[in-house]
Amino acid sequence: MTTIKDIAVSAGVSPATVSRILNNDATLNVSPETRQKVLDIAHALNYKKKSRASSKSAYTLGIVQWFSPQQEMEDNYYLLIRQGIEDFCMQNCIHVIRTYKADVNYMDALKHVDALVCVGKFSNSEIAQFRALTNSIIFLDMLVEDRNVSTITLDFEHAMKLGLDYLTSLGHRRIGFLGGKEYLADGTLFPDVRRKLFTDYCRKHGLDFLPYIQEESFTTESGCRMMHRLLEQETHPTAVIASSDPIAIGALRALNDKGLRAPDDISLVGFDDTSLSAFTAPPLTTIHAPAYDMGNFGANIVFNILKLQPATAMKIQLPCRLVERQSCRKL
Repeated sequence: MTTIKDIAVSAGVSPATVSRILNNDATLNVSPETRQKVLDIAHALNYKKKSRASSKSAYTLGIVQWFSPQQEMEDNYYLLIRQGIEDFCMQNCIHVIRTYKADVNYMDALKHVDALVCVGKFSNSEIAQFRALTNSIIFLDMLVEDRNVSTITLDFEHAMKLGLDYLTSLGHRRIGFLGGKEYLADGTLFPDVRRKLFTDYCRKHGLDFLPYIQEESFTTESGCRMMHRLLEQETHPTAVIASSDPIAIGALRALNDKGLRAPDDISLVGFDDTSLSAFTAPPLTTIHAPAYDMGNFGANIVFNILKLQPATAMKIQLPCRLVERQSCRKL
C-alpha cells in the first residue's frame, strides 16, 4: 500500500508537505506546480487516503479540449478556458487529466475520472460517449439542448448588441461582418449565432449590410482574406465587426496591404479581447469574452455537481463587455 512517505520520496518534498497538500491545507506556501506534482504522483501510485468522517475525498477531473495544442497557441480563447479550469483544480488539490481530441485514444485516458469538463463543440454521439463516463459533467462554450446537461456559454445576444450599438452611435450605417465556420466531428456545421444576431439587428435598424457579410474560419489568415474580398467591392463598409480577435487582426493586415488604416478608412471591432488585441496597430476595440472565468466557474460547478448530485442542471450565460480602444472613429 502506498504511503505518504512514498509520495514524498518521489516528489522530493517532505512527508508533512505531502500530507498538507493531500488534505487541501490552504495555508501551505508551495507553488501550484508542486501541488500538482504531488497530486499526480499520488494518483499514479494509486494512493488512498484513510477514511475519516471529517476528511474531504480527493477526486479526478477530466478535461476534454476540442482544440489541438497548436490551435490553442494560435487562438488563446480556449487556452484561457482551460487555464481557468486548471487553476481552480490546483487551488483545490484536484487531480487533472487533460486530453485533446487530437490525442490518440483520448477516451481511454478518461475512463476513471470522477467528473468531466468538455471544452468546445461536440457532436451528439460524442456527447453521449462523455455522459456514459460520468454524470458529473459540464459543457463550456456549447449549449447542449438536453435539459439534464449543465452548460456555460456567452451571452452573444447582448454582446452583439453592445458592439453594434457602439458602431451606430458613432454614425455607421454601412456595417460588415467577418465570421467563422466550425464543424463537428460528424461533419455537421455548428452555426455561429452571431451572424443571425448581426443580420437581425441590421434589419431592425435599417442598416446597409447584405453585401458585406463574409464567413470562412476563425483564423488570422481567414480574416485577411475576407477583408481583402470586402475591399475588392465597389463600395466598402464604413465599419466591420469580427467574430474573433484573430479574424480582426487579419483584417487589419488586409487594410495595411491596401494602404488603408483603421479607424481612418474603416472602423473595426473584434471579439474575445485576447492579449494581442491591446498591442495591434491601432489597439483593437473588442468585446471582452470572460473565457478564463468560464473555465474557473465550470470547474467549480462540476465540483459541486459531483458532491451534491443536484437533480437540476444549470444553463448559464456569461455577460460580455465592450473594451473601447483606438480602432473605431465617429463619422
